[in-house]
Amino acid sequence: MTETTEPLGRRERKKAATRQALADAALELFLERGFDAVSIRDIAEAADVSTTTLFKHFPSKEALLFDMDADVEQALVAAVRDRAPGTPLLAALRTHMLQARAFKSEYDEQIATFQRLVASTPALVEYHRRMWMRHERALAEAIAADTGAPADDPACAALAHLALEARSLTTPATDRLAAVNAAFDLLERGWEAARGAKGRTS
Repeated sequence: MTETTEPLGRRERKKAATRQALADAALELFLERGFDAVSIRDIAEAADVSTTTLFKHFPSKEALLFDMDADVEQALVAAVRDRAPGTPLLAALRTHMLQARAFKSEYDEQIATFQRLVASTPALVEYHRRMWMRHERALAEAIAADTGAPADDPACAALAHLALEARSLTTPATDRLAAVNAAFDLLERGWEAARGAKGRTS
């Protein structure tokens, strides 16, 4: 067993190191020259790998900047599933959103620089939104499981969609925290009203 698992461990570490080197090289070049002025070849050369190797790790140039998709989805689901007893579902989601790194830019210049890069590049804004909204189904299923609704319940799907879309309001907002809070204020009132109406008719 040791003879087969140890090499696999080394290979995985090497893959992770290559992936990180590519992501780091891409970010440095994007910040230096701008996203549109950097080619895939530029990034591969900076990381000392071939373009073929780059595409084995990242499907596109945009993907080099957003490399935590699975972790993001797991955290969203955990915000619903693992919240403290007595915490309302939407309150837990609101807190999770507001604790995201995206809202710490005023304390972290690296995050602020990254956000300015994304906000100034339409292709990155759209890619980021698409990647974020991919978690809609997983979040809807977590909400359904939490409320005892069917996995394809339309109300749970709508709530997941609107909760995730709340973050898109922060892109043009001058007060990003206020934008998210305003969206969740409305969502909480609507969700509670809908659940109350359902209870009266059941």
